[in-house]
Amino acid sequence: MDDNNFVGYEYHDVSVKRSMAAVYADGYENFGWQMAGTAESPGKIDSISMKFKRDRKIRNKAELTRLQRNFDACVSEILSLESSKYVKASVAAYAVGIAGTAFMAGSVFSITAGMLIPCIVLAIPAFTGWVLPYFLYRGIMKKKAAQITPLIDQKYDELYTVCEKANGLLDNAKNEKQN
Repeated sequence: MDDNNFVGYEYHDVSVKRSMAAVYADGYENFGWQMAGTAESPGKIDSISMKFKRDRKIRNKAELTRLQRNFDACVSEILSLESSKYVKASVAAYAVGIAGTAFMAGSVFSITAGMLIPCIVLAIPAFTGWVLPYFLYRGIMKKKAAQITPLIDQKYDELYTVCEKANGLLDNAKNEKQN
């Protein structure tokens, strides 16, 4: 009877955004990890906790760990680039909306003071400041998305290259083990 069937595992938990869960599930396989399960991240609505395990005696472990860190950095940069699409557009829309609200406050104070003409003059930019943010947000977001999308695609290519290298190391280790 062969007693060498024992496999000791190491475990790794990762908290990831739901949008990147499939990327992690597919990517971590290339580093020798097997999905052991998922769970809700406490206190984080848009995140889940993914649990992985792999053989403790995996070959090329140091290189796989280095490539895994590179993978994690690429995913982090992709998330950062994705969020940068919305930040500038949000700031501009909020600023215009607040300015519109300030004009509306001036309009209200004018009418309570009995000044009709300043009330009307201040109400026009106020309503414009309340309607314009929607269109401003969409326009800036589309422009920023056009700039950022090629960078995100480059990061995904880099991510796949890292996974390909790691998978090559795993294949080499499997071939050596079989021989």
